[in-house]
Amino acid sequence: MSQDKRYGLILAGGRGTRFWPRSRRRHAKQVIGIVEPRTMIRATVDRLRSLIPAERLWVLTNPYLRDEIIRHLPEIPRAQILAEPAQRNTAPAIGLAAHILRSIDPDAVMGVFPSDHVIRRPKRFLQFGRAAFRAAGDGRMVVLGIQPRWAETGYGYIEFPAGVKAGSLEPVAIRRFREKPNAATAKKFVAAKRFFWNAGMFFWRADVLLDALRRYQPKTAVILGSLPAFGARDFQAKLGKAFPLCENISIDYAVLERAGNVAGLACDDIGWNDVGSWNAVYELMPRDGDGNVARSQVVQLGSRGNYIDAGGKLVALVGVENLIVVDTPDALLVARREDAQQVSDIVKQLERAKREDLL
Repeated sequence: MSQDKRYGLILAGGRGTRFWPRSRRRHAKQVIGIVEPRTMIRATVDRLRSLIPAERLWVLTNPYLRDEIIRHLPEIPRAQILAEPAQRNTAPAIGLAAHILRSIDPDAVMGVFPSDHVIRRPKRFLQFGRAAFRAAGDGRMVVLGIQPRWAETGYGYIEFPAGVKAGSLEPVAIRRFREKPNAATAKKFVAAKRFFWNAGMFFWRADVLLDALRRYQPKTAVILGSLPAFGARDFQAKLGKAFPLCENISIDYAVLERAGNVAGLACDDIGWNDVGSWNAVYELMPRDGDGNVARSQVVQLGSRGNYIDAGGKLVALVGVENLIVVDTPDALLVARREDAQQVSDIVKQLERAKREDLL
């Protein structure tokens, strides 16, 4: 497959509510430095540079973040950073991008990448990316599976055939997708050695994806198919009216769990982490002898396993363990590390209270 047929879609529409109070609507997880000075979306684009040139990258985000992302990614053409008129999950978002790319290049092959993941072995990741693009060019729908490092219950899994070898660059037909398991099932998945985490990275020809949408999600396919070609004078106006009518469904449920031409690459260690909570950040960062991660000045007595991020403020810890402390000018978060996923529930409470100043 010619490299000039490769295109990339970066999904950047999420709000990162589990990273409140750092992550807000207009300054969300994607555009802040969670684990390094670079923003997460900047790191994503840098990682893809040798796989897909900037002029063939597209970003789908939300109206709150578009201007900020444009500022962070000056090398991507401004018109290719789009704000979805409404949140409709990944199937309509990816379908929209496929519609646009198909109208620009009938032979477009697209990769889909989250904007907020960490990949600490980018050279190894790129080997899988190139293999996935080759297979996608032949008409297959390709997914990347991450070799599980523990029995995670928060991820979906991809079931590969028995005997699959992690690290092979040859895609194989996957057996099925498995939903987020309970703890006992997750342990069985890991022991079986053929179940891999679903990384949310996908590769296919734009026309293949659109054909699958027409078969499995005909309502959304008709809505997207009614849009004019990208660049038409009325494209944005019609998108604003049509897109909210699409079904709210993920690409996994909408297409991948039904299609018969899905192949997978069973990745070995690419240093992947979806950085899904403050606790995940803690696990990625260097710690002191007591297991504390200090991103601010800290003095402590008998305190262990804490994550501290308070800007320029001195934080004193006395006899506390396994806490997350994140301080911003208008909000302070204190939580147990084991409850880090529940931070998003605080955001829901703030929404119900109409605290727009804190969202």
